[in-house]
Amino acid sequence: MTNALSKLLETRDWLMADGATGTNLFNMGLMSGDAPEMWNLAQPDNIRSLYRGAADAGSDIFLTNSFGGNASRLKLHGAQDQVHELNKVAASLGREVADASGRTIVVAGSVGPTGEIMTPMGNLTHEIAVEMLHEQAEGLKAGGADVLWVETISAAEEFAAAAEAFALAGMPWCGTMSFDTAGRTMMGLTSADMVKKVGKLAHQPLAFGANCGVGASDLLRTVLGFAAAGPTLPVIAKGNAGIPKYHDGHIHYDGTPDLMADYAVLARDSGATIIGGCCGTTPDHLRAMRHALETRPKGPAPTLDAITAALGGFSSASDGTDGAGPEASPRRGRRAKPAS
Repeated sequence: MTNALSKLLETRDWLMADGATGTNLFNMGLMSGDAPEMWNLAQPDNIRSLYRGAADAGSDIFLTNSFGGNASRLKLHGAQDQVHELNKVAASLGREVADASGRTIVVAGSVGPTGEIMTPMGNLTHEIAVEMLHEQAEGLKAGGADVLWVETISAAEEFAAAAEAFALAGMPWCGTMSFDTAGRTMMGLTSADMVKKVGKLAHQPLAFGANCGVGASDLLRTVLGFAAAGPTLPVIAKGNAGIPKYHDGHIHYDGTPDLMADYAVLARDSGATIIGGCCGTTPDHLRAMRHALETRPKGPAPTLDAITAALGGFSSASDGTDGAGPEASPRRGRRAKPAS
């Protein structure tokens, strides 16, 4: 399947993705508890600005403002009947910005978790999950997304449902899970588990990896876990800009642009091909990351000690790939100064 992302992957050693959606929209005035997707209709200039911030900072890929754009999550805001419309507009605004950039920028249709627990632990069936995610996928496809991009997934079953939904939509896709519980996803998967699960999917992604989670150090340990499992597909790394801190009534991430520049280079050296940021990552971070990726030579895979020396300690003693349980690790000496 030939598309903009696969063409870039054929010609480039690394690609830079975007940063945060929520963080940047909150900086524009989005209020906590509001649905960001509603801004696609109510504040389209702000969404264009979100996308343009990533494009101008050097991102080769940016995700659409549609993370919570499935019927289950939109129902919380009485907008479950607007799934197709909100996703279509999210992608069409992205298409507009990408096409005006003067270079190839991939518009990736963001698809987040449904927010429900799948059977047998919960009530969400595979069939309903596929139906919901297919509906969202069709909206993003209609708006001109180049690829679909499922992210922040914890359960292998939901990841598989997304793959099936994207096949029904006839769309290429990428997917990331969030490893935020002692190196595992909330549902217990390790990085090695994910490599095995992805390899068994009938509709293969163009790339897979990890996003969000605890912090940049933990995410890079997960990337090293992917690499050790011998994946055949490109790996994605989208780590948070440091650790969240509550200050003056707001959440701030303490990762500086310099720290995220170090993270980007370490991610590349760890085996990631697509490198971006997640929560807390602004265009300032992205510019520093792009500069570092362009100017610093590729090195060998970093040791765990090298990662902690550069980015701070891990949140747990093990990532689970060694069979160890979720033993806590001492927290957290960091060299980064809090971002303002």
